[in-house]
Amino acid sequence: MERAVSDIFDQPDDAATPLREEEGRALKLAHITDRAQLNAAEQENIARGQEWALSRRRDWLTESNVKSLHRHMFGDVWRRAGRFRTHEVNIGIDYWKIPVELRVLLDDARTWIEAKAYPPDEIAVRLHHRLTQIRLFANGNGRHARLIADLLVMQFGGARFSWGAINLREAGGAQAVHSRAQSCRRA
Repeated sequence: MERAVSDIFDQPDDAATPLREEEGRALKLAHITDRAQLNAAEQENIARGQEWALSRRRDWLTESNVKSLHRHMFGDVWRRAGRFRTHEVNIGIDYWKIPVELRVLLDDARTWIEAKAYPPDEIAVRLHHRLTQIRLFANGNGRHARLIADLLVMQFGGARFSWGAINLREAGGAQAVHSRAQSCRRA
């Protein structure tokens, strides 16, 4: 039975990347009929993904762990979680360049760490910035990049960035951070 998902795509909120209608087929949850339900489901899944990520130390500078984190953050909601996007978007590199550009970024980050080229928080921010420029996935790139930056700076013994202080289980928590960041960029 075909599920009606038009409400999700008609009026996306200001903090979300607009979704293409064909992406509705990638949703795992048939009960989602509007953006608020989608945001709530994603927030709950992200909170579980964060708990998983914090449960043990991992090397976040590997393609497999980058993908695995995304899968744990979004895999209960999206069928495509943890898989690189396969279409062009209005921002981000060409989709077919993603594996190579990610490898270059991860190698760069390892070099920055080994050479102590930058302070740990700057390395994490540089990693975040380039991840969001590449846009690895069809959805959740900013949230994913923020968590990876937090995890990396925490491995250095630092504190999470202020964006990580938001309670992801509260309505609008994850997207509120994105909205504030967008406002700062416009100012």
